[in-house]
Amino acid sequence: MSTLNSPRELLLPFRHSCQQQGKTKTVVQEPSDSIFPLRFEDNKVFINCKAKGNPAPYYKWKVDGREIDMDLNYNLVEGNLLINNPHATHHGGVYQCIATNTFGTIISREAKVQFAYLQNFSRKPRNTVSVREGQAVVLLCGPPPHNGEIKYSWVFNGRPSFLLLDKRRFVSQRTGNLYIAKVEASDVGNYTCVVRNMMTNATVYSSPTPVELRRDAVMAEYEPKIEVQFPESLHVTKGSSVKLECFALGNPVPAITWRRTDGNPLPGKMKINHSNGVLEIPYFRPEDAGAYECVAENSRGKNIAKGQLIFQSMIAHNIYKLTIANLQWECRASGKPKPVYRWLKNGEPLVLEDRILLEGGRLAISRINLLDSGMYQCLAENEHGAIYASAELKVVASAPDFSKSLVKKSMLIQRGGEVIMECRPHASPRASISWRRGGEFLKDSRRRTIMEDGTLRITNISKSDGGRYTCVARNPFGTSSSTGTLVVKEPTKITVPPLSVDATVGQSIVLPCEVSRDSSLDPTFKWFFNGKLIDFNKQDHFEMIGGESAGDLMVRNIQLKHSGKYVCMVHTVVDSVSAAADLIVRGPPGAPEGLMVGEITDSSAQLSWGSGPDNHSPVTTYSIQARTPFSIGWQAVRTVPDSVPGQMFHATVIDLNPWVDYEFRVVAINNVGVGEPSMQSKQIRTKAAVPEVAPGNVSGGGGSRGELVIQWEPIPEELQNGEEFGYIVAFRSLGTTTWKQTVLPSPDASRYTFRNDSIPPLSQFEVKVGVYNNEGEGPSSHVVVVYSAEEVLARTLSASEIEVYWEPIPQTASSGKIIGYEVLCWEEGVQESDAEMVKVTDTVALLSGLMGSTLYLISVRAQNSAGAGPSSPAVNVTTKKPPPSQPPGNIEWNLTNSKIFLKWEHVKAMGNESEVTGYKVVYRQNWLGKSSMVETNRTSVELQVPSGEDYLIEIKVLSGGGDGSSSGPIRIPKMSSKRLLFLSFTIHRMNFWILQVVCLIAYFLFIYHKCDIDVA
Repeated sequence: MSTLNSPRELLLPFRHSCQQQGKTKTVVQEPSDSIFPLRFEDNKVFINCKAKGNPAPYYKWKVDGREIDMDLNYNLVEGNLLINNPHATHHGGVYQCIATNTFGTIISREAKVQFAYLQNFSRKPRNTVSVREGQAVVLLCGPPPHNGEIKYSWVFNGRPSFLLLDKRRFVSQRTGNLYIAKVEASDVGNYTCVVRNMMTNATVYSSPTPVELRRDAVMAEYEPKIEVQFPESLHVTKGSSVKLECFALGNPVPAITWRRTDGNPLPGKMKINHSNGVLEIPYFRPEDAGAYECVAENSRGKNIAKGQLIFQSMIAHNIYKLTIANLQWECRASGKPKPVYRWLKNGEPLVLEDRILLEGGRLAISRINLLDSGMYQCLAENEHGAIYASAELKVVASAPDFSKSLVKKSMLIQRGGEVIMECRPHASPRASISWRRGGEFLKDSRRRTIMEDGTLRITNISKSDGGRYTCVARNPFGTSSSTGTLVVKEPTKITVPPLSVDATVGQSIVLPCEVSRDSSLDPTFKWFFNGKLIDFNKQDHFEMIGGESAGDLMVRNIQLKHSGKYVCMVHTVVDSVSAAADLIVRGPPGAPEGLMVGEITDSSAQLSWGSGPDNHSPVTTYSIQARTPFSIGWQAVRTVPDSVPGQMFHATVIDLNPWVDYEFRVVAINNVGVGEPSMQSKQIRTKAAVPEVAPGNVSGGGGSRGELVIQWEPIPEELQNGEEFGYIVAFRSLGTTTWKQTVLPSPDASRYTFRNDSIPPLSQFEVKVGVYNNEGEGPSSHVVVVYSAEEVLARTLSASEIEVYWEPIPQTASSGKIIGYEVLCWEEGVQESDAEMVKVTDTVALLSGLMGSTLYLISVRAQNSAGAGPSSPAVNVTTKKPPPSQPPGNIEWNLTNSKIFLKWEHVKAMGNESEVTGYKVVYRQNWLGKSSMVETNRTSVELQVPSGEDYLIEIKVLSGGGDGSSSGPIRIPKMSSKRLLFLSFTIHRMNFWILQVVCLIAYFLFIYHKCDIDVA
């Protein structure tokens, strides 16, 4: 016959349960409805669930009825559910914990998980509210979408402090609206609604609502009108706090009072604030229930608002126990409204059949069999919630048997600890249990207790408690025993625990963990970070250091992600101890969010933004940076206020250039350092304005005769301030009063030339240059003196000479006496300061020693007793190509009587040489004689010379670049008049020894005629 082998006991609430020889499960910690901020320090959500059972239960979770697969976002920490990087859309919902062991399954209550958030207000401008003096006004807040507890405030005219509330002004914490009972002239201005999420600490500001005063009339007095009132009936649970709002509009300003309708005095714990506009009753009790009235009264009358506070009782419970052959469990609960019941078996709805009946909270099972074993739960629920109760049903029948549940053979326990020696034989009906140590049976004492289920519990263990313990089990079917040994060890203690510490990004720290222990035990150190075991083989930042009794944790190069809870856990075969510490890592702030550009003028722009993560170090200031097409990267800009504090999320950028495209970004700064910049704003353009910058470096001079040349540095595009930018050039002769001016509509203009042939060279003019755009005229430069042009001419004479000439400067009172001129000459690419200088007193100069085919720049400046004046405009002159480098060759000469006939080959110039224009023949008697010269454009010449003398002859090439290379001197010997011998000799390019051989041959041919030829 099957029997129920445990008391059948149904307990409410859920954490109580029936027990079957200590092996049933109960939930001791259940999940609860929670609202979490979307962004918080460790970015994790922890939902509690813990159940007791033997064997230890394993856990699963459901969300919205679906079983959760553990992944990167979901982790189990014992039975608790850890949600990493939660997201409102993906992770909000109804969660339920499921605990299972070999005896069955139980489920927890359902818990609703939500996430707090606060979005930004719309940036749309709000309409102006016009109101008469003495009239009432209601300003609507219109809060943005949000979740979680919200607090409303209002700011008046952008002041740093919130608007103070009094009998005339009231802010409803239900709607956020601002109520002004009677408007005064001082109320005119801009009102901004401020909404703060109390969970996320986020704050947003609405667009300002302007309030202006109508002057057409003044509002007459009228009786109070209650605009804010509490509900007619309100259900309040025990221990909660209730707030009732009441505010009236009227002229004069109504006075607000509170009272109970039944005449009873108001509770002493009651609080009235906001100038009687809010009645708060904390820790609500049944005696606080009843009807309440708000009375608004002024000299014109009064008005009353009424409401009923109804005490809402929680579900109560009773316990019923029944032991019979056919099982009956009864579950009772009380509440308003009356609860309904459901039964679960192993976490699933109980399937009904002929022998299983449900009636209200009563469960009846007849003809119990082994299949009925399991975990049963009663669920009682009404509109206010649900509670669970659990019990285990197990059906068995046998003599005591330890084969599957022997007493633990060896039990190690630390001194001073507690040992539980379980004795759980399989027996039906239930066996009676006794214990003995050696041959002595044990009885209950101050430290020893034999529990109802047969477990032996010994507390405050001492060394003398060590030894062998035997459990003896008896029932009508037999007796059995099992023995184990108790070994007492010294306890393990953490002597140097880790301490909570603050660190800065980049630092390295050591969290200590040292222990004292039993010398026969080897401790094992483990570290957990935010509930996860640290794998030192896969972590670059973590290292465990220390000796046999220490397991210190070194964290190197700390980063923000290392903030969290660290637990040092020390295990021995006897015990486990742990110690925890919090590490807070402070770093530079994160990037600000939601940067918006508001009103834009010609020199300013209003910015607003939202705070980013402060990384455990509050933001002290914000820095605003700007970028334009003309700037090099991002540059800091000036703002109002000059230093933007960390609690302010708006500022005005000033000193911007008109008509320039700008992008902005915001950087947060804290005591650790400068954070990442926000995303840049969309590009905006400031409005146009009149130019503010005058041209700089106005100068002039140079040009051609009769010209006045004026030059300046053009204004950069970013300073032109608008479209249709141009320059206004004004000038007048020195000493005159009338300005001449011209308009140059080009923004790139940097030079203007005024031509008038009557202007004398180097005349002095006063000059100024102004600016304008389509917004109007801007400033002009300072007046400077500029000289008109001085005419300088130059011509190249050859490859090495240039002739320069100019007109003399007329002597005037301003110029003084001209004592000379300085001629400056420099090659193209060389600075004028490195020029060669020639000083002359005339108005012409010959520059020699120059290089051929080279561009030279030449200028002239006059000099008086005070020094040198301004230089004339540089004249470009290129020297001619160099003369041919090849000398005349194949020279032939004939001497007959007093004539010398010369002939040579034509010299052909190379591509980089001047063309040959002719030849120059130079001849003289002997080496010291006077030279004569003949020029010809042919390659032959006949010279008429006296006889009887030796002659030296040299032939040079003539070209536009000057004289070319010489043939070298040719010696022609004298000839006797008695001998009419003819000597003809051709001089080729031969060396001296060949010529000597030729001379010997000639000697023998012409008998005593002497050959004497010199070649240089």
